[in-house]
Amino acid sequence: MPNRMTCNEEDETWLSSTQKKIPICIFFKDLRNVFKLDELGLEIARIAFPAALALTADPIASLVDTAFIGRIGPVELAAVGVSIALFNQVSRIAIFPLVSVTTSFVAEEDAVGSENLDDAQETDNLETGSSGVNRENKELIQYESDDNGNKVKTVRTSFEIAKPGPQRRHIPSASSALVIGAILGLVQAVLLIVAAKPLLNFMGVKSDSPMLTPAKQYLTLRSLGAPAVLLSLAMQGVFRGFKDTKTPLYATVAGDMTNIVLDPIFIFFFRMGVSGAAIAHVISHLIKEVELLPPSMKRLKFGRFLKNGSLLLVRVIAVTFCVTLAASLAARLGSNQMAAFQVCLQVWLTSSLLADGLAVAGQAILAGAFAREDQDKAMAVAARVLQLGLVLGLILCVLLGVGLRFGAKLFTSDANVLHYISIGIPFVAGTQPINSLAFVFDGVNFGASDFAYTAISLVMVAIVSILCLCQLSSSYGFVGIWVALTIYMSLRALAGFGRIGTGTGPWRFLRS
Repeated sequence: MPNRMTCNEEDETWLSSTQKKIPICIFFKDLRNVFKLDELGLEIARIAFPAALALTADPIASLVDTAFIGRIGPVELAAVGVSIALFNQVSRIAIFPLVSVTTSFVAEEDAVGSENLDDAQETDNLETGSSGVNRENKELIQYESDDNGNKVKTVRTSFEIAKPGPQRRHIPSASSALVIGAILGLVQAVLLIVAAKPLLNFMGVKSDSPMLTPAKQYLTLRSLGAPAVLLSLAMQGVFRGFKDTKTPLYATVAGDMTNIVLDPIFIFFFRMGVSGAAIAHVISHLIKEVELLPPSMKRLKFGRFLKNGSLLLVRVIAVTFCVTLAASLAARLGSNQMAAFQVCLQVWLTSSLLADGLAVAGQAILAGAFAREDQDKAMAVAARVLQLGLVLGLILCVLLGVGLRFGAKLFTSDANVLHYISIGIPFVAGTQPINSLAFVFDGVNFGASDFAYTAISLVMVAIVSILCLCQLSSSYGFVGIWVALTIYMSLRALAGFGRIGTGTGPWRFLRS
């Protein structure tokens, strides 16, 4: 009898065919399995969960800094807010292209290298007539004594199993990332230390502002840790490419726990104020470098890094300028508004970075799938991480909407600052689903090595967002800044959707 398909099988076949013709349908692929811990679900969880914890560890450490400094006074809180915003945005210009390119390149080289090793092993097995192990038949010649005491040669047969030893693969992108990270870290440290005052002036902290002195102290001291920051994050990109996100997590947690312990000691016990907070942060990043391995200088691939890194550099400058401009506009409104903006921004970024764990998982797995030309795996991974990203965003929206109203007093007791924080809460909470999708879309596009599109699209988004920031902040002040940031993240998510949703670029196969 001919096999008959059940109704469910027919529906799945029709849906699969529809998804091939209408790319947007990929978002609904295997929707009922979104929480299923199958092979794909477990692979995503193994990468995403440690990555999310590692990514949020540093912002949490910054939140701890913010909470301790907020006890000193609103001026110091606002000053450190400006310095952290400036340091983070300058760091992102170097970090984001480096980590993103490293993750994709290492994942591709690892996937291709694994495939080549498997092929080579299979060829060796065929040539030796074995399957999986190398068996050798050996004669063991022994001499035994007979009854008269004479030695007699005896022959015995023995089978030995020779297990192949571990083979090391060359991953040139790993060494390249470490060398570039060290160079960029030194350049960033020199730039921020030498140009601290003019950069803070650009951020809205004028020469007669009470925020200038503590802001300059914090920025100068924290900049000493820039090389350690860049190297640790370059290593994170390497480990992510190998789909190992646990090792960076251990190093990050060790460093940030050190920061949390040292903060009150330096700030209050030694009465060093904001300088103590900066020193604690620098020491925490030095702790993260304990496990750093020296790179091999052979077979470096600077050309490939520079080509694709320059595309992401354009992108991250556009993104950085939007957030930095928002912080600068908030600083111009006054110390109370800036202090509130600092708290809201840190919570906004920290919670949103949880979705970046899913982005890391999607990027690492997709890079390997595209390197192997496994289109079915690429579709399944993209669909699953996007669905999980939306769910995560909705959960964060509820948690922050309720929790931040009670948790704001952990950061400051100043009534004016708390008032402005309460104004920012609806924006911080309400944009979480949009933020989550925007981050995951980034990971999906990076996994497909679609760096040119992500750069061009974000430049266009930044131009519109900058115009909105300038116009809305001048008209509506603090509220206008958050409305503009909401528009910015919405456009960013829409730009990320553009490629996979229309089946263009690396996702052309969705239409075939």
